[in-house]
Amino acid sequence: MVKTPVSSFDVKIKTQTQIKKMISNYRKNGKKVAFTNGCFDILHYGHVKYLKDAKQMADMLVVGLNSDTSVRRIKGKLRPINTERDRARVLAALSCVDYITIFSEETPLRLIKLIKPDVLIKGGDWDMAKIVGSGFVKTYGGKTVVIPYLKGYSTTSLIEKIHCG
Repeated sequence: MVKTPVSSFDVKIKTQTQIKKMISNYRKNGKKVAFTNGCFDILHYGHVKYLKDAKQMADMLVVGLNSDTSVRRIKGKLRPINTERDRARVLAALSCVDYITIFSEETPLRLIKLIKPDVLIKGGDWDMAKIVGSGFVKTYGGKTVVIPYLKGYSTTSLIEKIHCG
């Protein structure tokens, strides 16, 4: 097995326990935390714009990243294209992303309950009524925000374009 070298981006990749502790300390200073999640398999402009817009909603942006196992359950056996570690490192390279934590479930509900974000953010391809965790976030005064979908940008369409030429 080839050992993957440690990257400077790894400092942004945290366990869920580390994230919870960091957020607790961060909030003591009156800071707001935003949370979003996704597979982010092949990062493209749509993702980058979405994450940049999400960061503007709070002081800290935490990204819940679907694990490889989770992505396979959601997207099928041919996905992900990139490993969870590589996807996390690419996200960590973005200045708008403060921290990344990987989760294995199909939905981020357990993670949302752990983090208790002030702002839960999803892309415009999601119906507000179907956003996982939205109801929970409202119970403690948080809010859910849908960022408009940037038409023409999706990992699935990129993969299809690559395969079909």
